[in-house]
Amino acid sequence: MVMVNEVEAHLPVVLVLAGHDPTGGAGLVADAEAVAACGGWALTIPTALTVQNCRNVTEVMAVDPDAIRRTSDALGEFEIAAIKVGLIADMASLDAVTDVIRRRPGVPVVVDPVLRAGGGSELSTAELVDAFRDRLLPLVDILTPNRYELAHLCRDALEDDTHRAVELMRQGCQALLVTGTDDPTGRVPADRVEHTLHAPDISRQWSWPRLEGRFHGSGCTLASSLAARLAAGESLVTACEQAQAFTWQALAHGWQPGRDQSLPRRLWRLPAVIESATQTLRN
Repeated sequence: MVMVNEVEAHLPVVLVLAGHDPTGGAGLVADAEAVAACGGWALTIPTALTVQNCRNVTEVMAVDPDAIRRTSDALGEFEIAAIKVGLIADMASLDAVTDVIRRRPGVPVVVDPVLRAGGGSELSTAELVDAFRDRLLPLVDILTPNRYELAHLCRDALEDDTHRAVELMRQGCQALLVTGTDDPTGRVPADRVEHTLHAPDISRQWSWPRLEGRFHGSGCTLASSLAARLAAGESLVTACEQAQAFTWQALAHGWQPGRDQSLPRRLWRLPAVIESATQTLRN
């Protein structure tokens, strides 16, 4: 009988601070799956609990901010190689998240600015957006907004995405990967999706075939897979490209449990892997 290889002694560790989505389409479940599928290990700290389905979010309940801090402090045995931040429900949670990040200087920080649910519900307030911009943006290595979130985060009434990205980099954010899935520009063909990386010395665009339907959790998948690749030591451009490719595949193999949004299958290869391992053990 052929023995299964032992688990590797070291895995790139990603600390995830995000909300819990009971559908598993987004939030901590999505983050942990994406990190694992990209070769990392996720440490998950909930920032909020949500009441939601594949249609929309109806309630958000912030987690005790001191519990966020204590949980982070308890994870000292892990060598954290990247941090991913998702939903932040209130000002106290924002303060706790910034405290956690400041206690780990030099660790790359990926932030998915969750401002609105896929079903349309607003998940943030003007006051919280202002605080997010002032307190968190200076700590961010790469922000992954869609075009709506990019526009919403800018103080100035700017209409050009590049100008908006520059404005946020002036706030201290090091780079942005802006996704065009939600609101494509007029110059992009209807059957394509364009994503753009903005950084002080880099400007890069990728074009992907547009998939049919609506998806719940694509932003979480992209940001977490990007964090996993940065944790593994990939360059920014390579990590962005690999994260997009992984996310596209997860969406292409997505699952629609009802008539509403489809859920990305980040572990879509798992059945084949299990079958292969089973055959190996039988031999």
